[in-house]
Parts: sequence; structure tokens; C-alpha cells
Amino acid sequence: MRIVRGIVGLIGELLITLGVVTLAYVVWQLWWTDVVSEADAREAVVALQAGFQDEAAEAQGHTDGMERGDAFAIVRIPRFGAGYARPLYEGTDRETLRRGIGHYPESAKPGQMGNFAMAGHRTTYGKPFSLIHELRRGDRIIIETREGYYVYEKTDDLIVYPHQVEVVLPVPSRPGVAPTQAMVTLTSCHPQFSSRQRWVTHGVFVGFYSLADTLPPDFLKVRS
Repeated sequence: MRIVRGIVGLIGELLITLGVVTLAYVVWQLWWTDVVSEADAREAVVALQAGFQDEAAEAQGHTDGMERGDAFAIVRIPRFGAGYARPLYEGTDRETLRRGIGHYPESAKPGQMGNFAMAGHRTTYGKPFSLIHELRRGDRIIIETREGYYVYEKTDDLIVYPHQVEVVLPVPSRPGVAPTQAMVTLTSCHPQFSSRQRWVTHGVFVGFYSLADTLPPDFLKVRS
């Protein structure tokens, strides 16, 4: 009987230890990764803005010759908050998306004809697209580079499965069709806390403003 009690006690201790370890992992995954990623994002935004003002930095702000993981633009989405500004990195591999928003390398560049496509987490690692489901038709998606501000407006969204990669084609969901307009696509996991599906938001290019001209003041405000 004493042996049985000992075994039961040992199992109980192991379960408690396992629970503590699991809880610590959940806290790290859902909270600490956000803290680290958001701090890294703030530093990257400051560095990018400084680089955009440096005319000698010829390569800054261009995707030509960019390597995976390089930050080259700032994403501003007023619907996500007045101070929302996240760095945009080249690539959508796991390590890059742990730092913030990633640009699909095979997709168009900001303002170019075709589909400028991005990916970002809805939970953990700074969750840059956590509010993607709240975007409304006409909401602005602004991409700031050394050249200036490329402005897009949301048109529609849909939910797909991970294998449906045609949503980031030059003409979304239409293989082999040549693009006739500049578009933007945002992709993220769906539902939140799951990677079973993908939330996809599309938008169209509506204008460009140089850094010297700056954006109209109301462009960074949320549309009612």
C-alpha cells in the first residue's frame, strides 16, 4: 500500500511539474514573444525612418538585391491604431515572421503592377495582423519606403486553406492572367490561435505621395 501511495505521489508531482512547464510555455508564447517582437519592431521603424531621410543610402527602400530578413519599408494601417507602424521584412519564412510582417519575395513591389503580398501573425510574435478581421472596405493600407508613401485601400476579404496559395498570384486566384492594376494582399492565420485556415484581405493601389510632399493629414486617421 505504501508503494502505491508513493507511486501516486510521484505521478502527482510529475503532473504538477508538467503543468508549471506548460503554463510557462504558454506565457512565453502568448506574452513574452509579443514583448520582444514589439521592441524589435520599434527599433526597426526608427532605423528605417532615419534611413529614408539619408539620400546617400541608395539601396534603402528598394527590394532589388534585398536578402531574406532585410527590413525595407514601414506598414501603417490606421484602423489598427493611430500609432500603428510596423517594419516590413523581405521573406515569409518562419524566422522572418517572428520579427514582424513579411513580404512574399515573388510578389510585386510597392506600387508596382500586380499583387504586393504580405504575411503576418494574428497571435504571438508581436501579432501585427491581430486586427485584420476589423478592416473595412476603403480602409487605407500605407507602405512607407525611401521613395515615399504607397497608398492602398481595402476591397474585400476571404477565408482559404493554407494550400490555396493562388491568393497571392499577380491576379489573385486567377493563374496565368496578366495583371492590369496594382493590388495589395494581407494574409494571416485563421481563426485566431489556429493555423487551420488563412484570412486574406485584398486591396487596390490608389496613390503615391513622396516623402517631401508627405501624406495628407487625414490619411492616418480611421475612416468612420
